Amino acid sequence: MDLGLKDKVALVTAASKGLGKATAREFAREGAKVAICARSELVEAAAKEISKETGANVLAVRGDLTQAEDIENVAAKTLREFGRIDILFNNAGGPKPGDFLSLNEKDWEVAANLTLMSAVRLCYAVVPKMVEQGGGSIVTSQSYLIKQPLDNLILSNALRLAVIGFVKSLANELGPKGIRVNSINPAWTWTERVEQLMADRAARAGTTPEVEAAKISSEIPLRRMGTPDEFARAAVWLASPAASFIHGHALMFDGGLVQMPL
Repeated sequence: MDLGLKDKVALVTAASKGLGKATAREFAREGAKVAICARSELVEAAAKEISKETGANVLAVRGDLTQAEDIENVAAKTLREFGRIDILFNNAGGPKPGDFLSLNEKDWEVAANLTLMSAVRLCYAVVPKMVEQGGGSIVTSQSYLIKQPLDNLILSNALRLAVIGFVKSLANELGPKGIRVNSINPAWTWTERVEQLMADRAARAGTTPEVEAAKISSEIPLRRMGTPDEFARAAVWLASPAASFIHGHALMFDGGLVQMPL
C-alpha cells in the first residue's frame, strides 16, 4: 500500500531510541523527510543511521520536551530546514512510578510538564503552520493505561488520560481545518526500556528476563509482546493520508490485552 508520504515532512519527538526511533525510521522508509529530536547526542547518531539505511533526509535537533524554549526551537529548525510540517508524531518518556502516598505535589508538576504540557506545547508550535498549510496530521503516543490503569503508576494513569482528553478536543476543533488528530496506545512492546525492566524484575524475583517476559506475554491474547517495527508501521499508517478518515481515534496497540465492550 502506498501511504502517500513521499516528500511529506514528519517531526518525531523522543526519537533517539525505542518506539520513537522505530517510527522515524518507518517514516523515512515511506519516503518522508524526517526531523527527530531528543535530549542527548544519541539523536545525531540515530539521524545518521536512519539516513544511511533509507536514503532519506533526516534532521537531528537536540531538545528537552520539558522545556518550552526547546520545543519552540525544534519546530523552528524543522520549518527552516523543510519549510513545512505535515505530520507531528508526539512521543515522550513516561512519568516516574509510585502510588499516591509515595508521591508529592512536585512529582505531579514534573509529570504534568513532561506528559501533558509537552503535547500541548508541541501543538502550539506546529498547529498554526498546519492551519496555514491547509492541513496536517497529529499522532500522540500514549499507553494502554488509558483503558486499564496499573498499580503503582498513578501519575501515568491520570496524565495520559488528560492527554487523550486534549487529543479528542483538538480533533473536534481542528478537523474542520483539515488537520487529523489521533493517538496510538501501546501495551508491552519489546524496546531497550522493556528489556531493562525485565532484567530488573528478574533480579528482584530471582528468575530470568525471559521468565518475566513470558509471564507478561501469557496475559496477552497473541501470547507475545509487540515489536518496535510493528508499532512503527501502525503509527505511520495512522499518521499518513492512507488513514484519511481516521480522526479523533485512540488506536490500541496491545495484542488484544485490553478487552473493551462492543
